[in-house]
Amino acid sequence: MNTIWKNIGPLDKIPLQGARRLGFRHEGRPIAVFRTSGGVFALIDECPHRQGPLSEGLICGTTVACPLHNWVIDLQSGHAAAPDEGATLALPVRIVEGEVHIGLPAAVERAA
Repeated sequence: MNTIWKNIGPLDKIPLQGARRLGFRHEGRPIAVFRTSGGVFALIDECPHRQGPLSEGLICGTTVACPLHNWVIDLQSGHAAAPDEGATLALPVRIVEGEVHIGLPAAVERAA
């Protein structure tokens, strides 16, 4: 599958140990970018439990706790920590000359 890389701006505009909801969506769903002391991650900004805004949750290490029901979501994979089950889509991230780029799956063209 092809990836379209979208530049979302400078790394320093994302708060350390914080998140920012982006102004565009993927397949109608919100995207958030998270910055920890160990890296930058992107997820669909919906908890797999009740679609809570993960960008408003508390970050600890490489996880974020959903602000609605405290589900813990891994920032690398998007998977909920046991005993909870489910996942949100994790998107690839790269840093290019201090700018954060989010990878979005390219739309597949359908034959007419």
